[in-house]
This record gives sequence, C-alpha cells and structure tokens, in this order.
Amino acid sequence: MSAMGVVICVAIALSAALGVYLRMRQTANVERHREAVPADFAREVSLDDHRRAADYTIARTRFGMAETIYDAVVSILWLALWMAPLYAFVSHYIEPGLTRSVVFVAAVGVVGHFLEMPFSLANAFWLEERFGFNRLTPGTFVLDELKSGALALAIGTPLLYAMFALLRAMPDTWWLLAYVGFMALTIAMTVIYPTVIAPMFNKFTPMEDGSTKSRMEALLERCGFESKGLFVMDASKRSRHGNAYFSGFGKAKRIVFFDTLLEKHSLEEIESILAHELGHFKFGHVRQMILQAAVIAFIGFAALYWAFSSDTFAGWFGLPNDPGVVLIALLFAKEPISHLLTPLLAWRSRRNEFEADDFARQIVGKEPMISALTRLTRDNLATLTPDPLYAKFYFSHPPVPVRVAQLRATQ
Repeated sequence: MSAMGVVICVAIALSAALGVYLRMRQTANVERHREAVPADFAREVSLDDHRRAADYTIARTRFGMAETIYDAVVSILWLALWMAPLYAFVSHYIEPGLTRSVVFVAAVGVVGHFLEMPFSLANAFWLEERFGFNRLTPGTFVLDELKSGALALAIGTPLLYAMFALLRAMPDTWWLLAYVGFMALTIAMTVIYPTVIAPMFNKFTPMEDGSTKSRMEALLERCGFESKGLFVMDASKRSRHGNAYFSGFGKAKRIVFFDTLLEKHSLEEIESILAHELGHFKFGHVRQMILQAAVIAFIGFAALYWAFSSDTFAGWFGLPNDPGVVLIALLFAKEPISHLLTPLLAWRSRRNEFEADDFARQIVGKEPMISALTRLTRDNLATLTPDPLYAKFYFSHPPVPVRVAQLRATQ
C-alpha cells in the first residue's frame, strides 16, 4: 500500500473517531439530564417516560458507537487486506471482462452484507426488543433478507453490466451517460418504489371510510393536493414506531400512515401530521432533495471517471486496475468525505422541517402540531435533551424542544 493509501485509511479512522466523540457527547448530555423533564414538557411527559427515553437513546447511541468503530475497521481491512485475495479468487474462475468485474462487486456486496448482519440482528432482537418496539419475527427477518438480496441482484446486476460496458465503449463520455441514466432511474423509483417494491414488504390498505378519512380528504382539498389515495401500512408487523409520509409525483402521489400512528394519535394530531407532510409538498422539498441528490451524484460520477481513468488510484492500495475493484475501493475511500458532508445535508433537511411545521401551524394551528410532536416523542422514546453539537451534525429533523419553541414563538 502506498502513502496515499495509508492517508485514506487514516482518514477513515479519524472520521470514525469523530463519530465516536460526537456520540460520547450525546450519551453524556442525555445521561446528565435523565432525572429532569424539560419544563416545557413537564405536564405531557412523565419522569418515568423521560427516563425510559434517556435509557433508549443512550443504548442506541452506544450501539451506534460500536457500529461506527466496526464499520471503520471493516472498511480499512477491505482496502488493506481483503480485496486483493478476493479478486484473485474470482479471477481464478472467471476470465477477464465485464463478468469478472460484476461478479467481484457482487461478491464484496454479499460478504459485506453478512458482515453487517450481526448488527441488524442485534438491533431488532436485542435493542428494539429490550425497549418494547420490536415485532419482527425471525421468519420475517429471513424473508426480508431474501427479498432484499433478490432485488439488489435483479436491479444491480444489469446496471453494473451497463456501466462497465459504457466504460469500455466510450471511455471519455461514459460517466455522463451513466449519470443521466442513474438520475432517470432515481426519478422513476419515486413511482416504482411505493407501487411495486414497498408492497413486497408491507401491506398497504386504502384508508377506511369514516371521520378520519373525511377529515384528511377535506384537508387535502383545502391545500389543493391531488393524490392517488390515503393508505394505511401495516408497520406494526415489524415495529411499534409510528410515522407517516407521502411519495411519488403528480397524480401518482400516495399518502401513507403507519397503523401504529393511527392507533395512538387523536384526529387533530393526525391532521396536523398530514398538514406537515403537505408542507413538504407545498414548498417543493421533494424536488429540492432530488436536485440535491443530482448534484451529489454528478460529483460522484465525476470522481468515478477520474478513478477509472487513473492508473494510480487502485495502486494506492496495491490492487489491480479492474473497474469492479476501482468502484469498490472508491466507495470505501469516500466515507470520510461523506461524513463531513453530513452536517451540511442535515442542516438543509432541518430547514425544510421548520418550513413544513410552519405550514402545518398556518393550516391547523400550533397546538395540534405541538401535541402531535410531543406524543411522537413520548411514544418513540426520543430524547428531549440531545447534545446540541451532535444534533447539528446528525439530526435531519430539529430536536422536538426546538420545534415546539419555534411553533410557540411564531405568531
């Protein structure tokens, strides 16, 4: 491994160290405030609920700390030790060409997935189970794994073949065509995922006629929102966490409520949650996120073009200059840069959440929104006392106390 390879491995280790430091701050801050409910929530959140939320947050944060260290070690091991022998093994059975590159990428993906599986199992059957959230059975877990793996192979294999074929046929312009194709697929997936892929994992039932549906449809009409319907997802088959979202474009937009959310919230709270989601639509946040993804993807494909054109990048790690090897090496090497971009992307997302909150306040009033946020926080055991630096770095949603304060301060 060359000096540049060592520098990248050190950068991965430093990035993980930063993640561990921020999580240590989060754990310390939550633990420090465990015995006192913030004054603004003293009536709605009991001390017992606040303590359970603190314990859950601390457990999740420590779990994330272990996962961060593990992921960094695995990434460095791939770059420094594992990729070369795996490529030699694949090369022993497959002649040089597109298939060798695709099979190598698939092999790394399969091995990497099994390396991550202990954390997936521990998260569901130890952490979430310990705090009463898990409803996932071993059978459902295995079935989900098989479905996800089959989808990854069915979608990823032809895309890899296409990209490597373009690289061979058009070495100077392949990345622009690949980028356009990637963005076209990304936009298409906003329609394909909710209508084709998501139903493979969950059941989506049209919301039954009644007061809830009538009130939601009246809100949609008031906001000028056309959709393909209101759906209820059987989220309770896997978890007790509650949520709601909308997806798709144009008349293909679908509004989905978790059944766990409908079970626990009042009609006014559900209306405010939907109004918040409609705020994202009203301000064009989905389009903004796609544009943001387009910019990031463009930079990513430009980096791929440089890496594939370079005779030195793979050599930094003592690896052969095969397209599949270069692709995987770049994916591991980018981790420190992706981590440093996290606070910028999180800040952008939090700004959108404030706009959506304000829209909901204007449509249904601030009290239902405050009540919904408080109940979501209590039911999901989200902490009311996150570390400010940790929140600024990682939180895609502003901390609930900040959102509530903003709603109360706005006239």
